[in-house]
Amino acid sequence: MSLSALKRAVLEANLDTVRDGLVMATFGNASGIDRTTDQVVIKPSGVAYDTMTAEDMVTVSLDGAVVEDRLRPSSDLDTHLVLYRAFTGIGAVIHTHSTYATIFAQALMPIPCLGTTHADYFRGDIPVTRHLRPGELGDRYVAATGEAIIETFEGRDPLEMPAVLVAGHGPFVWGRTPKEAALNALILEECARMAWFTKRLNPQVEPIPDALRDRHFLRKHGAQATYGQTERL
Repeated sequence: MSLSALKRAVLEANLDTVRDGLVMATFGNASGIDRTTDQVVIKPSGVAYDTMTAEDMVTVSLDGAVVEDRLRPSSDLDTHLVLYRAFTGIGAVIHTHSTYATIFAQALMPIPCLGTTHADYFRGDIPVTRHLRPGELGDRYVAATGEAIIETFEGRDPLEMPAVLVAGHGPFVWGRTPKEAALNALILEECARMAWFTKRLNPQVEPIPDALRDRHFLRKHGAQATYGQTERL
């Protein structure tokens, strides 16, 4: 993907979060990476969504050096970079403060996998990070947020669980492309909303059995996935 195409894709992912009701004001950000050049494109800091253009997207290197400095990058840039360096299979990251997912993050509660809608996209409960320690709240706060996510994902496959709740903060999601990450952000919020109401109706409800969870996840994402259409020859 060319840099200009990546900028357009990242702009659309940012706008998708607004259209889908996941972002208000200038909260949230989306980014994408070109793995052939290790260039990251991210939303500019504090720019209103209704005025943003593809050319406003900021390009940085994977080590954080700004390639184009017309605008400052999102204040969450270092979290995105930490995730890109650790999760080499992902191509986009999105952060929102969507209501129900953020409620679970503030309550320090994983979003339980209570049904097959959840299992179609996330192979298990959406995890919550630990709170950052006092020594992590200084200059490295944003990078430390990413490192807490990586710590939470030790032993997990980030492509099987493309979302996390940062304690007291909100959700981060990712995908292979900005479009996929935007969809994951939308589905995450819907799963959080359904879990909230399901738990109110039946506080003792348990997650669905692992076999049912895996049946639904793997039909879409496994090596022998059967969902959707095969490519026409």
